[in-house]
Amino acid sequence: MKQHLTVVDHPLVQHKLSIMRNKETSTASFRQLLREISHLLAYEVTSDLPVTNVTIQTPLCEMDAPMIDGKKLALISILRAGNGLLDGILELIPAARVGFVGLYRDEETLQPVQYYFKVPKSLEDRTVIAVDPMLATGNSSVAAIDLLKQAGATDIRFLCLLASPEGVERMKEAHPDVPVITASLDSHLNEKGYIVPGLGDAGDRMFGTK
Repeated sequence: MKQHLTVVDHPLVQHKLSIMRNKETSTASFRQLLREISHLLAYEVTSDLPVTNVTIQTPLCEMDAPMIDGKKLALISILRAGNGLLDGILELIPAARVGFVGLYRDEETLQPVQYYFKVPKSLEDRTVIAVDPMLATGNSSVAAIDLLKQAGATDIRFLCLLASPEGVERMKEAHPDVPVITASLDSHLNEKGYIVPGLGDAGDRMFGTK
C-alpha cells in the first residue's frame, strides 16, 4: 500500500459508523456494528495481498486458481479495544495468526504504558495488520508499532475505526512506512486527548465499562 492514509468512505461503513457515534446506541449494538465494520475495512487493508496460482480440480475441470501467497497473515490486537476489530477480521481470515500488545494510556501524561506483549513467530515473513479502534494522540499506536518492528515485522499496516489529524501526523513522523486505514479522519483532539466528534471511549462502549 503506497499512500500513508486511506479513509474508507463506503456508504455502508459511514452509515454504521454514524450509528456507533450516537451515545444512545447500546453496548450490544455497538459491539455488533464494530464487528460488521471490521469486515468492510478488512477488504481495504488486504486489497493488495500477493496471490499465486495453484492447480485445483473443480467439479467440471482442472484450473489454475488464485490463492493468497506466502505465510499466513498476523493480526495484532492493541488491547483492549482492538479485540473488537480483531474478532470481525478473524471471521474473514480464520487462518491468520494472532498476537496481542497490551498498552494503556496514562491519563496524566497521555503516554503509553506497556503491560503485555505476545506475538506470532516469523513476523518478518508475514503481512502484519495491527488493529485498534482509535488513533488519537498516536502515542500508543507508535509504541505498538515500535514493539512489532523490534519483533521483526517489516510489512505492517495499521487499521483503526477513527483517526485524528494529530494521530495520523504522529504515526507518519514515527513510521512513514506503515499505512493507516480508517473509516474516518475526525476534526481534532480535545484537551483530554479524545477524538472529536469521535464516539467516546471505544473500549468502554464495547465492554459496557466506564
